[in-house]
Amino acid sequence: MSEQFVVPEELGGARADAGLAKLMDISRSAAALLIAEGNVTISANPVGKAAKLVAGSVLEVTVPERRDPLEVVEEVVEGLNILLDDDDFVVIDKPVGVAAHPSPGWVGPTVVGGLAGAGYRISTSGAPERAGIVHRLDVGTSGVMVVAKSEQAYTVLKRAFRERTVDKVYHAVVQGLPDPLEGTIDAPIGRHPGHDWRFAVIEDGRPSVTHYEVLEAYGKATLVEIHLETGRTHQIRVHFSALRHPCAGDLTYGADPRLAANLGLTRQWLHARRLGFNHPRTGEWVEVTSQYPADLQYALELLESGNA
Repeated sequence: MSEQFVVPEELGGARADAGLAKLMDISRSAAALLIAEGNVTISANPVGKAAKLVAGSVLEVTVPERRDPLEVVEEVVEGLNILLDDDDFVVIDKPVGVAAHPSPGWVGPTVVGGLAGAGYRISTSGAPERAGIVHRLDVGTSGVMVVAKSEQAYTVLKRAFRERTVDKVYHAVVQGLPDPLEGTIDAPIGRHPGHDWRFAVIEDGRPSVTHYEVLEAYGKATLVEIHLETGRTHQIRVHFSALRHPCAGDLTYGADPRLAANLGLTRQWLHARRLGFNHPRTGEWVEVTSQYPADLQYALELLESGNA
């Protein structure tokens, strides 16, 4: 199967593997594999993974037939750590570059496959490839995530997320300084009218509510804490981009590539910091926190030191 992708202005100058990963919403390693296998060309010429993309150029991508895209592959997923192991659920620290579950077009590692590879038996509720998954994090977002192990936990936790009784707390570094320092973004989100792979604030989008407060201002960027009331795809990234304060490193939604490079970021500075919910069996409140991964911590230290 072959596909064509026109390189947008915001990806002009990006490395080919990083840009292709953005365009196809796949991991950078998966994009690099496609390039290494000679499956990505411009005007019939093979593209190198370190080549710089030119805005307006057309990438021809041949996607080879591989395994069933919905097949769960048991594998060891580096960086997928267990934060809390309960009889009814498991709370993990999801690393960047890992999808919640298999899906068409995704050839990288998954949470479902990583847990299976680690010997975990999770709920069989839901579609086979999504068994136990009660909520998701974007591939490019790291942090805390809960997966159901028992059928009761799947039902109760799924309902809790649907009824918004779960406390979902994210930390993000956004460009500039939001004004006011604490507030609510209430703006509907839907597919971007001009780019299928992006989302945007649009009049007939789905209701989306984001609460935030500034934790620390560094001049060029600001660390904010975010409480999600809804959970739309790319919600935080879209809302802060609409405020003209995109997440640092988020080139898809308008971040400054120079600041991203100075901070050593190859993805958006966005982390699922804390997750709180009622235990699906006892009703007791459970709260789990995830520490910043190395790439986000490094960027934050540069901002704190004034060396960004």
